[in-house]
Amino acid sequence: MPTAVISDIHANASALKTVLADIESREITRIICLGDIVGYGPDPLECVDLVRQKCAWSLMGNHDFGVLYEPTNFNPGAESAAFWTREQFDQEPDAALRAARYEFLGRLRVRVVEKIEGPRQVLAVHGSPRRPINEYIFPDDAMNAPDKMESIFDRVEGVAIVGHTHVPGVFTDEPDFYPPGELGDMSFKFQNDEKAVINVGSVGQPRDHDPRASYAIIHEDRVQFVRIPYDIDSTARKIKSIGPLNDWLGDRLYEGR
Repeated sequence: MPTAVISDIHANASALKTVLADIESREITRIICLGDIVGYGPDPLECVDLVRQKCAWSLMGNHDFGVLYEPTNFNPGAESAAFWTREQFDQEPDAALRAARYEFLGRLRVRVVEKIEGPRQVLAVHGSPRRPINEYIFPDDAMNAPDKMESIFDRVEGVAIVGHTHVPGVFTDEPDFYPPGELGDMSFKFQNDEKAVINVGSVGQPRDHDPRASYAIIHEDRVQFVRIPYDIDSTARKIKSIGPLNDWLGDRLYEGR
C-alpha cells in the first residue's frame, strides 16, 4: 500500500483538510508527516489534532520545536507567530486536551528510518540528513554547494525524504535537482544504484511560485508528487484577522512564495 507524505502544514487547516480529502479519495490509508505542523498560520490547534488523528507518525520541524521550546534564529514575523501559537496551546480550557497536545509535540522524533513501501528503506527528516531540524537543502545547492551535497548523501543509504524549504523536487547524487514539472507524470522512479533526497514540498505554504498545496506519495518503485488547489482566501482572511500574524503571511499564499 502506498504511503502519503505531508510536510510543512504551518497551521493551514484549509490546505491540510483538502490534502487529506485527496489522499482519502485515492484510498491511501497510511500518512506520515515530516514536521512543521504549526507556525505562521491561523489554525495550529486544528492542524495538530488532525495530524494526531490521521498520521501514523510525525517528525519535529523547527517551528514545532520553536513553539515547544524557543524560536531561536527566527525572523520577527516567525517569532511573533511562534509566541502567538504557544498562547493558543496554553489557552485551551480543557486541561486533558491541552496536556495531550503538548505531549504529542514533545514526543515528535527528529529522524525515522523504516521500510515505508516494499523493501525500500527510507530515512525521514524535516531538514536534512546532516541536521534533521534546521538545515535547508536548496535546489541551487545541487550546482553551487557540491561539498555540502556530498556530505548529505554520505548520510543517505538509498532514499531520504525531507521538507523545510517548501520547494518540492528530487536531488540525486549526480548531483542534480529535478522539480516535479520536469519529471514524467510528476513521478521519480527509484534506481537501485542511485541515491535520492526527495523534498515533498509544503501543504500549507508552498514557496515554488505554485500556490497549490503539495504532498507526495511513495509507491514501491517511485515517488509521485501531487498538487492540489485549496481555499486560500479563507486562510488569508484568518491570518489578517489575527494581530500577531503579519498580513504578509496571508498575501504570500496567493503567490506560492
